[in-house]
Amino acid sequence: MTTVLNKAKLNNLADEIWKSAERLRGKFKAYEYQNVVLPIIVIRRLECVLIKWREDKAAEVKAKRPKLTEKELAKLVKGLETSTAPYSNKTDWTLRRVYEEDHTLLEENFRAYINGFSKNVDDIIEHFNYRATIGQMVKNNRLAPILNQYRELELGPDKLSPLEMGYIYEELLRRFSEQSGEEAGEHFTPREVIRLMVELLDIPIPDKHISIYDPACGTGGMLSVAKEHLLDRANTDKEKAKVEKFVTVHGQEMSPTNYAICQADLLIKDDKQAKVYLGNSLILHDPHSKEPGDQLPESKFRFDFMLSNPPFGVTWGGKDGYETEARKLEKTRYRAGMPRVNDGALLFLQTMLAKMKEPEKGASRIAIIFNGSPLSNGDCGSGESEIRRWILENDWLDAIVMLPDQLFYNTGIFTYVWLLRNDKPAEHKGRVMLIDARQQFEKEPKSFGNKRNRSTDAHRAWIEERYRDGWKKGYSDENVKIFQREDFAYHKVSVVFWQFDENDQPATITEPYEKAFTAANLKKEQEFYESELTFRVRMKDVKNDKTETLTIGPKDNTPKKFKELMKDSPEIISVEWTHRHYVKDDEYIPHGEDIEAFLKREIAKPIIRWNDSPQLGYEILPNKYFFRYQNPTPAHDILAEFWKLENKAEKMLKGLEGI
Repeated sequence: MTTVLNKAKLNNLADEIWKSAERLRGKFKAYEYQNVVLPIIVIRRLECVLIKWREDKAAEVKAKRPKLTEKELAKLVKGLETSTAPYSNKTDWTLRRVYEEDHTLLEENFRAYINGFSKNVDDIIEHFNYRATIGQMVKNNRLAPILNQYRELELGPDKLSPLEMGYIYEELLRRFSEQSGEEAGEHFTPREVIRLMVELLDIPIPDKHISIYDPACGTGGMLSVAKEHLLDRANTDKEKAKVEKFVTVHGQEMSPTNYAICQADLLIKDDKQAKVYLGNSLILHDPHSKEPGDQLPESKFRFDFMLSNPPFGVTWGGKDGYETEARKLEKTRYRAGMPRVNDGALLFLQTMLAKMKEPEKGASRIAIIFNGSPLSNGDCGSGESEIRRWILENDWLDAIVMLPDQLFYNTGIFTYVWLLRNDKPAEHKGRVMLIDARQQFEKEPKSFGNKRNRSTDAHRAWIEERYRDGWKKGYSDENVKIFQREDFAYHKVSVVFWQFDENDQPATITEPYEKAFTAANLKKEQEFYESELTFRVRMKDVKNDKTETLTIGPKDNTPKKFKELMKDSPEIISVEWTHRHYVKDDEYIPHGEDIEAFLKREIAKPIIRWNDSPQLGYEILPNKYFFRYQNPTPAHDILAEFWKLENKAEKMLKGLEGI
């Protein structure tokens, strides 16, 4: 059963938290706001969990040993906390107690509280670099107001579910990125989209271990929602126990802030089996490097289910990227090709494909969110086309779902869920399903940034039904199309044809020769035209100007003729040449078509020669496949609207005359 979110409550809480960020204006740079606010939220949420744990444990101990004094009880609970709780704090401080003590000792007491946490929490605080931020807060006289705001804020899981807390984190992260003017490269994934991905992956309630992986896990939304969704689907305590016991989540994240939030979330859930690492999953890991890499390499780790929403359009190459390190995997993980350096999305997909289990060992399924670029960017032979060719020729791509626009917080663009697997059932083999779900949404009552649309249970069920039933023979739905994988292939054919003149005859033209007049260039012209070329060369020698004619036939020795012409080393003043009017062009021809017939039909001019590319190109054009012609608005309706606007404008102008 899907958790119903109270968006008004969450918006109000996000607004309340945001006020603390606004109070930093003038004291901190906009990009520094999150350094102050996010860690204190995490600390308060961890504190709420710990306070609740202490209260529950105290009640449990008191029931068994009612004669204990309060002091004895507190000491016993503190010992149990250190030895049995998911994390602990050896001090008796809380945010409230720190704030209510002498403010001249505020920094000292707060640092003592922070330093009292167990190592797993201390690691989170370190990744926030929060101790340095405390110094800035003290210097700018902001520590007391921040502690005052958060000391009583109810952020425990009993008040805010992980799902709700995820929305709060992501709404705040969205606002921080807008405030600091950052590029919207990271698009935090709405929970309903993650649920759709999990449902399409059809992750079962397990009877044995299954692993879930995300190479760009952010704050952990994909991983946590995947497991929560399985727990929601579990109908009995026994099934829930199986999910807790057998399902493990694994991920990597580059941003220390997002990583710290993810680790805090896992701590609160006490998910000891989860393995999430700070680092760049697209490069090799060197334990001695300052930049950690992939700590879940395919040489040791393979996963049953993988899902991700990697950043769109983020540079991975050049001076701002990590191209040198990524290219070390060019002959292994990225052997299919490297995409353009300003968009690493397909590197994430190749990373996931490299971590698939072999079919005989259980196989793997993948769901990944892309924008439109990976569908068709890159010409035949380019890195992107070669990656698509590799995927399709290996028959891994199962389906693509076209999602509505304005589903995401930081972008309003259309997005696509790619579904891949290496264990296709017989009816899927060699085929790819496209589902047009662009109309499957309803409006958000109140927008979250660019998120103005939402996907409900009914919309997701609509998509799942088509993905499940669309493969069946005889199934018909205008929003579902199934293609053979070869339907996405094309030939890139380089063709030279003879252009016609105004009399519809093959044309010959005379024009100035704009290139350098050299033997090498003339040899190239001879090879291209393979017909008689005439050059009229105006030159100047020691006595006077003169014009010489150089004629080159297809079989002539061009360097020798050129050398003869230039034997007295004259000064070239100008060159005019006459040649057939040949045009060189590239034609993109669907795979399976007769190339010669296509060229004859489409060009309808004398074909001199053509060359097919050594490999097929691949592109996927969902908008083209689902194009639906709409009749243009009748001219009289357009005119009527025009005159209506004209009359409105005249009235406005008349109103201005009296001013």
